[in-house]
Amino acid sequence: MFDKAKKNGTELLGKTNRIVEGTSIIGDIVSKADFRLDGELIGNFTSQGKLVIGISGVIKGEIVCNNADIEGVFQGKIKVLEVLNIKATAHIHGEVAVGKLSIEPGADFTATCTMLTNTKEVAAKDGKRAEQKAEE
Repeated sequence: MFDKAKKNGTELLGKTNRIVEGTSIIGDIVSKADFRLDGELIGNFTSQGKLVIGISGVIKGEIVCNNADIEGVFQGKIKVLEVLNIKATAHIHGEVAVGKLSIEPGADFTATCTMLTNTKEVAAKDGKRAEQKAEE
């Protein structure tokens, strides 16, 4: 009578993973849901959702996600397909590739920045590069 039908992609809405202050992770994190990091990650992070690096959060590595808010420290490469919000308390060092970028006054933004014109084009180019490398 009340069968629970599987919802396409909506079962993760409203769910957020959280790494609290005082926690350190060395390794890679892959998540389909949103993620908030107030601790430290040394490694790579990949998500189909939104990443929030809290004011006490630190990531050293590579990030690929759809959206991101950064209040803490990031060092490395970051690719945000949609919107990257950098708060006044943030410290960003490295390479940034974004669809849209918002930086509050006072943020430490020491990075090269590439604006992605069309995320579908970028995904196609990345796929072609992978094919070319596989052929070599």
